[in-house]
Amino acid sequence: MDLHNLGVIAAGIAFAGSAIGGGIGVGVMYSQFLAGMSRQPELANKLLSRAFLGLALAEATPIIVLGMAFTLINK
Repeated sequence: MDLHNLGVIAAGIAFAGSAIGGGIGVGVMYSQFLAGMSRQPELANKLLSRAFLGLALAEATPIIVLGMAFTLINK
């Protein structure tokens, strides 16, 4: 096994971990968003805008790690 194969394995593990973490983060965030919206419906618009911001930040992590994984593969 040469170093290129190890880089591919490391990139796959890194991307899988970040995708799982991002999915868990989005799930927890939206469950809390729905709970907050059901408790205080008058804050729904403010909560929705913050939920979209949180979604963007949580989904940006796997995209950044994908770029790092491609860098790791091409070394």
